[in-house]
Amino acid sequence: MKLDDFPKIYPRLPGAMPIWHGVVNAEELRSLCTQVAHGGGKLFALWGSDEAEQYALHVALVTAPGMLALTLPVSGKHPAFPDLSDLFPAADRMQRSVADLLGLYPMGGGDHRKWLRHAAWPGDAHPLRKSFGIATIFPSGEDSYPFVPVTGNGVHEIPVGPVHAGTIEPGHFRFSVVGERVLRLEERLGYTHKGIEKRFEGMTLEQGTRLAGRISGDTTAGYAWAYAQAVESVTHTTPPPRALWLRALFLELERLLNHLGDLGYLGNDVALAFGFAQFWILKEDLLRMNGELFGHRYLMDRIVPGGVTVDLDSAAAARIAGTLRHIEQNVTVLKDIYYEHAGAQDRFLTTGRVLPELAAQLGLTGLAGRASGLAWDARAQFPCAPYDQLDVQMATHRNGDVAARVIVRFEEVAESIRLVRLILERLPPGETRCAVGDTEPGQLGIGWVEGWRGEILVALHTGESNRIRRLHPHDPSWQNWPVLEHAIIGNIVPDFPLINKSFNLSYSGVDL
Repeated sequence: MKLDDFPKIYPRLPGAMPIWHGVVNAEELRSLCTQVAHGGGKLFALWGSDEAEQYALHVALVTAPGMLALTLPVSGKHPAFPDLSDLFPAADRMQRSVADLLGLYPMGGGDHRKWLRHAAWPGDAHPLRKSFGIATIFPSGEDSYPFVPVTGNGVHEIPVGPVHAGTIEPGHFRFSVVGERVLRLEERLGYTHKGIEKRFEGMTLEQGTRLAGRISGDTTAGYAWAYAQAVESVTHTTPPPRALWLRALFLELERLLNHLGDLGYLGNDVALAFGFAQFWILKEDLLRMNGELFGHRYLMDRIVPGGVTVDLDSAAAARIAGTLRHIEQNVTVLKDIYYEHAGAQDRFLTTGRVLPELAAQLGLTGLAGRASGLAWDARAQFPCAPYDQLDVQMATHRNGDVAARVIVRFEEVAESIRLVRLILERLPPGETRCAVGDTEPGQLGIGWVEGWRGEILVALHTGESNRIRRLHPHDPSWQNWPVLEHAIIGNIVPDFPLINKSFNLSYSGVDL
């Protein structure tokens, strides 16, 4: 099958985003993935599902026309599928997760070590299978994970985590170093595994809304919108125009919140405590505004299938406009300080560099990808309403170092402020929510949103009585965590906190 023929053969899923879905065999899957990999496209997500011992692997690919969602039926007697990690290195951990959770295994090469198993369930048990019960989870002995060793004169290992000094989520980092120079970094995550995908099973579409907004707490608007898109796709629901504009408002406020916080932390990591304090004052101003106007500092439960749960009057719009002026004025001054501060620039420049060629090979995505020359932003390339009327200006740079990731953040702060102002000016009148219809079992709905880290996917498989049979949320951190391992190579150990923060990836988003 030729890649160009796919949209002509298979149907487009209902909804705002250009997504086509088709059932393929193993040969067709491998062929299409090869064409995408060699044609400048990328792997978006990979997940599995099962129903009455009938298994399936699902692969979402992104190309110039949009997304191709491929479903490969997998035999219960021989639950194997073609290995894709040679085409898309980011597929490795996704495939290992599918193996742990569902018992579907890639054929051929790749890394076959357990990814999510921390001695929490027996080796022959797979928690996402319908036959798996919560009562069957029990400790199964000592946890042993074979990290890849590095040998040579003067080489030693520094284990960091999984418990860290701050209140951040847990993750283990194994550094192989000579002196302070890093030769290799290997991550092990999975310590925040909460069984979210299993928890979704059996929920009604309405009940799933709250959980979707809590998959990764700093991205609640992004996940809630993607979930709403998936539900609206399977129920053939079109939200009112005003609701869509308000969703974009919440998404851009969330982007602002996180960029302001990260810019503060990046200043703190180079001993520029003034920058840390000033940016976090601005973030707190924005959080308080959200709490006052929308009832929640982080905007949880504001976006729901069918629309939004809050509205905006003229006084609230004026309040937002005033807060944005204050933030813009201060960020302009702080940007000059960051750019002209010799100590900060010495730490930022050339540190944690990921060149465009490597970034493309490894599938780096989102903000970090744009800082390494990869021009992917769903708001600009596949704009749904209201982004199709806002002409989003994508920020990209090619240096791929901490400095470039700082620059992209500053430029995206300015762009989000511009977009919020346009949204306030053009916000259409009307209702903010409509009723959501019913759906049939066996439907697939996909939500696709450009969150502040990068692209978010929510894949919804429907069951009986408007319930969820399977739901897979995908965070851009899946692609970007492995790239961090390459970004630190050749740098010194004390630069790792800075490099790590310049990516600021989600532990929770990949430990579902």
